Amino acid sequence: MKKRPETARELGIMQGFPPPADKRITLENWDHPPFNRWSFQHIREILPTVPVSRGIQPVWELERADRNLDDLIVHHSRNDTSRTVMEVLEQTYTDGFIIIHDNKIIYERYFNDMSADSLHLSQSVAKSVTATVCGILIHRNLIDRDAPLSTIIPELGACGYADATLRQVMDMRSGVRFSEVYTDPDSDIALIDHAAGWKPHRPDKPAAVLDIPPTLTREREHGGYFEYRSIETDVMAWVMQRVTGKGIAGLVSEELWQPMGAEQDACYTVDRAGYALSDGGFNATLRDYARVGLIYLNDGMANGQQLVPAEWVRETRQDGDTEAFRQSPWAEPWQRGAYKNQFWIRDVERQQIMARGVFGQTIYTDPSNSLVMASLSTWPDFQNAEFVLDELDIVDTIARELNG
Repeated sequence: MKKRPETARELGIMQGFPPPADKRITLENWDHPPFNRWSFQHIREILPTVPVSRGIQPVWELERADRNLDDLIVHHSRNDTSRTVMEVLEQTYTDGFIIIHDNKIIYERYFNDMSADSLHLSQSVAKSVTATVCGILIHRNLIDRDAPLSTIIPELGACGYADATLRQVMDMRSGVRFSEVYTDPDSDIALIDHAAGWKPHRPDKPAAVLDIPPTLTREREHGGYFEYRSIETDVMAWVMQRVTGKGIAGLVSEELWQPMGAEQDACYTVDRAGYALSDGGFNATLRDYARVGLIYLNDGMANGQQLVPAEWVRETRQDGDTEAFRQSPWAEPWQRGAYKNQFWIRDVERQQIMARGVFGQTIYTDPSNSLVMASLSTWPDFQNAEFVLDELDIVDTIARELNG
């Protein structure tokens, strides 16, 4: 039997007044294990943030049909082992987990001192949240996603993005060179961490996130195979801000969070230029992440209204290019997968889509089973393929149980 990981409290992180020096959160350690067990629920105590207001709209109330699935047996066929749902959740560093079936909450669990009111960092789930608002703006004809980006943002005219389109950027199929190696302190993604204020500023490097795209060059033709690059989301967000004259936090509040009927205000981390980090800095509650999943389950409907265009939802679920995805090293283990509109597609035929973030953040939507799952975690690794498959094994097991 695997041992349950210790919680932040059990580890002594940020416990006491003051906490011991070796248990304190710093800019150098907050997003590394085991410190992330505390920090991902306390971002506003570590980094500057901007609120995403829920306004004064009525909350989108979610009905409940609770079932105790703690002891449901999950079989992992890849290694012929079995565990209960609760054992898998505990052993994969889960902080919060929720299943919604037929638009009703059937299972909701919290760990590591998280509660229903806790905001939790979503990492790259932020990409999908921000892109949902971009889809609204596109279908309102405020953005031409097939125009060269330099015609919208002249500052990109001398870099690799000059003749790329927003459509290519949103599907991460531009030909721009960008290194997404999380463990390399000199990679391009590491530059984002420093520019975003997630790490101490490096005087010889860009001082703000949107200083980075104009420095990037093209290494191949646009429109080729899928290659995951976080900076593409920031280029998308730059377009959104340029055409509307509004910041990302305000746009997400006005176009999504308020009309959706979110339970709690959310927030983004912001850099030195006030840019809300759209590729990874979004924080919200577990149920509000699940509400985003419900929108994609219900063809764009939310809280009794058509909030996201149904055509945007349809193309996100169905129009991913499986061949472009299959050519990428990111394609394992989804052979019928794709990437579309800043969402991962597990299976194009079944329209199963995912918003995913490092260290174990997920929104999963499965229309074929009328099911939404949201999960927030603090893995000890940026990426862990076994934990991803463990989580999907839970979802598949629950879906079979619900279908009798």
